[in-house]
Amino acid sequence: MAEIEKTLDESQDLAASINSKEWASSFTVDGTQYAASVFWESLQNLEAPFLDAKEASENVLVGADLFCVKHGKSPQLGLAMSSQGFQKGMSVAAVAAVTAMSEASSLLAVFKVDAGYWYLCVRNDVILSDGDVLFVNEEDAKDQFISMLSVPGWAKKIAPLEWGIDETEQRNISEIFAQGLNTKLEKINALRGAELLIVIVLSIAIGAWLIMFISNTFFGTKTQQNKVVTRRAKKKVVKKVEKIIPAPWESLVDPVWMIDNCRQSILSLASISTPGWRNTGVTCMASGTLTSWKKEFGRLSWIELSLANSGMTFAKKIIDEKANNVTVSVPFQDVKKINSSPKKSIGELRNMLNDLFQALNLTVKLSENKVSISGKVFYSLKFVINSKYDPNIWKDILTKFSALSINNIRYNNGVWNYEGVIYVQ
Repeated sequence: MAEIEKTLDESQDLAASINSKEWASSFTVDGTQYAASVFWESLQNLEAPFLDAKEASENVLVGADLFCVKHGKSPQLGLAMSSQGFQKGMSVAAVAAVTAMSEASSLLAVFKVDAGYWYLCVRNDVILSDGDVLFVNEEDAKDQFISMLSVPGWAKKIAPLEWGIDETEQRNISEIFAQGLNTKLEKINALRGAELLIVIVLSIAIGAWLIMFISNTFFGTKTQQNKVVTRRAKKKVVKKVEKIIPAPWESLVDPVWMIDNCRQSILSLASISTPGWRNTGVTCMASGTLTSWKKEFGRLSWIELSLANSGMTFAKKIIDEKANNVTVSVPFQDVKKINSSPKKSIGELRNMLNDLFQALNLTVKLSENKVSISGKVFYSLKFVINSKYDPNIWKDILTKFSALSINNIRYNNGVWNYEGVIYVQ
């Protein structure tokens, strides 16, 4: 367990070293200001993306107040903060470039722009979460580009001509943007849909009432004043406005899908064996799988050859400064969601789980957990399980409980760790 936590800390430190580099939020092309360095994640609710944006601003990128949508084979949600220099109405650079070059499902590119060097990384039609960055310094952009260049399978590779990197081309960003879609950043909390319609109706009603009131007061007779009845209509409309807060169990990652995909991905990564390099643990979440190797002896080229021959597609590969640690991630596509309502109280559920694990002669860590969504609190029972049992065994046991959410599955040297929550009534 300690080794797994150490691996996660090391991986997070490596990712943080990339995010800590100096970056900017926009650049200008042909008089149009484009937003860059946008945070991207998958979009589930295509019909009402602002609901996903609202939830993500509270749980994923806390503080985000602007969003956009990238449509296509893999719809995505882009998030940004106005406090970081983004503005409502800014055109989104990543959407313009991806739609213009839609024939390339996997794209690795750096464009030299007025504010620095814009790095764009798209894998299997998905903009990576850290694949849209406007680097201020050239070396930062070049290092990031080269680190991803070792990953095979790029349909298009674009870089400045002066870098002299083989098998890359230089493209005119102005010509690319002219062929792409002009998507703009929107406010997450802006009124829209039914709420906006109600506001418009109310505004018209109030405006009409004011006009009639002024007209009757100064130009009409008492008989005309008695005919003004618009206030009652206004009150009826307001009473119909209700804010529906979705429960977290209405859109849970399917635990069966989660266990099956994590098991396959974890075992594939754990099977990559390289002399002198030790795997320090594999972690799987709904977005994908992450693992690292630590050098005990040998060379960097040995592990790179193993990765290239593994037949797997990596979204990201990070190598530390001394080339002693290598971290890779494998993304998941088409995450399956389900609606599973809770059936037990927290007391009933706790007793059932304790009795189950007493029968199995195993230990389970249980703790109460709660989440607040728009001021409404939902409760769940958090569990942590450590065992040497294969995930297929736990799948049959855990999926008997409704409202189950598996947060992550970890594997290290034959030991499986499962963490998740079960929502309660």
